[in-house]
Amino acid sequence: MRPSDSDKPPYVARVEKLEADHRNNVKVRVRWYYRPEESIGGRRQFHGAKELFLSDHFDVQSAHTIEGKCIVHSFKNYTKLENVGPEDYFCRFEYKAATGGFTPDRVAVYCKCEMPYNPDDLMVQCEGCKDWFHPSCMGMTIEEAKKLEHFLCSDCSSEDDTKRPLNSFHVTPPDEKVESKRRKR
Repeated sequence: MRPSDSDKPPYVARVEKLEADHRNNVKVRVRWYYRPEESIGGRRQFHGAKELFLSDHFDVQSAHTIEGKCIVHSFKNYTKLENVGPEDYFCRFEYKAATGGFTPDRVAVYCKCEMPYNPDDLMVQCEGCKDWFHPSCMGMTIEEAKKLEHFLCSDCSSEDDTKRPLNSFHVTPPDEKVESKRRKR
C-alpha cells in the first residue's frame, strides 16, 4: 500500500475484506505487516531483508491506496525459493503492536554465535553433528565455504581426526567450548 511519505517503501498489509459504500467508494479492511525496524526493539542481526511480522493491527483504507500485490511466504517456504523476486517477503512471527510481543517468543539458534537463522546469510552444515554454522564464525570466508565439498565443525573434527574426510575444512577449536549448538532463545 502506498505510504504517505514517497521516500519510504510501500506498506504491506493482508486484505481481510473489500466493501463498497452506497456511493461505490471501495474500502479495504487490512491487517498490517510490520517491518522489523517498525517494531519495538527494531531490526536485529538475524532479521532478513525481506522479513515482515504479521501484526494484530487492523485498519480500513481506501482501495486507491493499493499499489500492487506481493506474496508473503511462510519462513519455511521462503527458504526453499530458488529465486526471490521483489514481490516476495516472508513472515515467521506474529507481532502484538501495543506490547511489542512476538509469537513464537523463542526460535531455534544455530552456530557457535547462537543466533536464529537469517536466510540472507550463507551457512554450512557439519557432516558430523548436522548443525549449521556461519563461515565467519568458523574462520572462513564465504568464498572458501562455497568451495567446500565436506565440512566438520571444530567439535566434530577434534573428536576423531582419523575419521575426517579428505577435502574437509579443519577449523581450529575455539577458546571457549560451545555447550549447546541448538537451543531455544
